[in-house]
Amino acid sequence: MAEVGGQKLDIVIVGAGLAGLAAAISCALGNHNVCVLEAAKELAEIGAGLQITPNASRLFRDWGLGNEIETIAAEPTLLAVHRYSDGKILAEEKEFNEKMRRKYGSPFIDVHRVDLQRIMYNKAKTLGVTVELNCRVSSIGRSPTGPEVTLESGRKLHGDLVVGADGLWSKCRECLLDRADKPLPTGDLAYRIVLELDKITDPELRRWVANPQVHFWIGPHAHAVAYSLRAGTMCNIVLLCPDDLPSGLSKTKGSVSEMKRLFSGWDPILTRFLDQVDEVDKWKLMHREELESWTNPRKDLLLIGDSCHPMLPYLAQGANSSVEDGGVLGRLLSYVKSKDQIPWAIRLYEDLRKSRSEIIARETFRQRDAFHMPDGEAQRVRDSLFASQLGKEISVKFPSRWTCPEFQPWLYGYDAYHEADEAVKSQPFQAEAEVCRRS
Repeated sequence: MAEVGGQKLDIVIVGAGLAGLAAAISCALGNHNVCVLEAAKELAEIGAGLQITPNASRLFRDWGLGNEIETIAAEPTLLAVHRYSDGKILAEEKEFNEKMRRKYGSPFIDVHRVDLQRIMYNKAKTLGVTVELNCRVSSIGRSPTGPEVTLESGRKLHGDLVVGADGLWSKCRECLLDRADKPLPTGDLAYRIVLELDKITDPELRRWVANPQVHFWIGPHAHAVAYSLRAGTMCNIVLLCPDDLPSGLSKTKGSVSEMKRLFSGWDPILTRFLDQVDEVDKWKLMHREELESWTNPRKDLLLIGDSCHPMLPYLAQGANSSVEDGGVLGRLLSYVKSKDQIPWAIRLYEDLRKSRSEIIARETFRQRDAFHMPDGEAQRVRDSLFASQLGKEISVKFPSRWTCPEFQPWLYGYDAYHEADEAVKSQPFQAEAEVCRRS
């Protein structure tokens, strides 16, 4: 890691979402100067639930945020998958909280995005990170000393490294590619709902929320997920179904009656939850084609998070993988002691992060296929496989990757700092090799 006396880099991060704040925290802990540029005029109090899996909660612990985040979280004791029509349990993982901690040494927790962003923002500020709001990027070019960020106001900022963490509609991605590049529809949309416990009138539903759990209902071309937030005082529900929004509209207020019609005939527990809903938002789910590279040739502009690997929410890894990105980036940069080492660190970053993130993104589509099967022969085969493992230690490749013994350890067991440290050990900086690569 960065030694006292090593050269501090000036790092400009575009975007103060979870990816940008994770990178800011990790880079600041690596002993570098960090400035975060956020287009919004304020960090708005908006958002809904997030499932933070051990691959990300491990990093929050590394950053000294574990206890603070767990205090405002809900830790599910059970993860269950239900058949859509009657609520029949297809898969069930009891003592889920204990198993996660025992297997991975870090918890699986459900949090409100606003709470997590606030905690991360405060940590970044404590570490000396500068966060500037109302800063919308116009272009990213070069100056004699390095990359140059030009804002729409005309102001120019310089740094040794620019990190594009500006999300799905990334301007930094366009600057990297030197062309317009809009997100693509996935064919799905999401109804997002947050219910407060004290406003839920149904006693049985109140018990579900107060005892934190994760429940999926899977059905033809659609599924639903519900889990508790804020220590069981709030419930987050997401309904995933075919997209019917026009091409130019990515988010709108949804119709509660339309939503309830779409999910009529589903498990009465779910429909009773939907009876508690007064308003709902409707989001088009988008994705991106894979890029050949996340960095420019000089390795002083790179992308992280949704700007380079947005994901369907079906494995809850959009936020988690973005936090991984920030963790790996900052850890690698902690070994950088001079500007000429930046390309080496960024090359390692891309080697570590690109293939893993793209695998996860592809798996989200496969999880959709497994959860959205229409009734028929393939669905019956799937449910038979579910039934064969119910009440047992799962021993086969499983339709639900959430508890699959092959996929879950690869996903949740990832230790970002360890991976970065091992990469540095196996590929140490060699000045002559870097000069050859850059020339």
